[in-house]
Amino acid sequence: MAYDISDWTEEPLDPYSARVAHAFETVGPAVVHIQARQTSGRGGTGSGVIFAPDGYLITNSHVVAGAARLSASLTDGRQFEARLIGDDPATDLAVLRLDQTGLPHAAFGRSAALRVGQLVVAIGNPLGYQATVTAGIVSALGRTLRSPSGRLIESVIQTDAPLNPGNSGGALVDGAGRVVGINTAMVGQAQGLCFAIGVDTVVDVTARLMRDGRVRRARLGLSAQTTHLDARLARRLGRTSGTAVQVSEAVEGGAAAKAGLGKGDVILAFGAETVFTVDDLHRLLTADIAGTEVELTVMRRGRIETLKATPDFDD
Repeated sequence: MAYDISDWTEEPLDPYSARVAHAFETVGPAVVHIQARQTSGRGGTGSGVIFAPDGYLITNSHVVAGAARLSASLTDGRQFEARLIGDDPATDLAVLRLDQTGLPHAAFGRSAALRVGQLVVAIGNPLGYQATVTAGIVSALGRTLRSPSGRLIESVIQTDAPLNPGNSGGALVDGAGRVVGINTAMVGQAQGLCFAIGVDTVVDVTARLMRDGRVRRARLGLSAQTTHLDARLARRLGRTSGTAVQVSEAVEGGAAAKAGLGKGDVILAFGAETVFTVDDLHRLLTADIAGTEVELTVMRRGRIETLKATPDFDD
């Protein structure tokens, strides 16, 4: 029996499929395939998201790290050389620019408005297959993720939208077609554990990279590690956790050394903030604290002392 295709009618999509399709059709053209070539001739690939019609795009820092030459391919087949505008390994974000205008671009949403269980769509280039889409939900919010620089990235989105090699730097999109995150990592030993940097962080870092080429932070000029305190001592000090930050080395001429900090000192508080881990210290050393005198509560040979330090810019 022959079928007359003129009799076929397109059935309407169910609501779930319609939202996934809308997200893909809205953002897909703005997701690019990135080629990163090193001087040795070796290279890697990843994804990126164009967020301005004059060629600015966001991707992961680890996608472009060490690249001598960068290029980006659009879904319509056009390919352009890309120039690195700024890089921030601490948040695993980088901004590139294509020498072209009038490009398709995506709109940013707000990751602070996300809810656990909300539909999200991941768009990227896994294994070089351009504009591939997977769908899932927001599994958790407020996660932390270790960046290539060793710092913790905060306010990370956990999703079960599957990611594969090459998805890094691609878009995590809500059902309205707004970018709410930049896909950055997956847990290889588990299924459904994928992570994206929240777009609120992306917007802040992107603005800094476009203005300065980097994100400036403050530093004390020391090496330190998280250490465990004696349980009785922790209780006596009224601490909610039995850890603090022990100084391994204070760099000569740095803010810590000038304040009198030395090897073996244990930092208990930075200003009014209690410090439990090295990550706490990293979080508090923001650019606006540079040049400002801060009181450090320190334990030295069993005695509690207060020192005053003025953090420098992390240049």
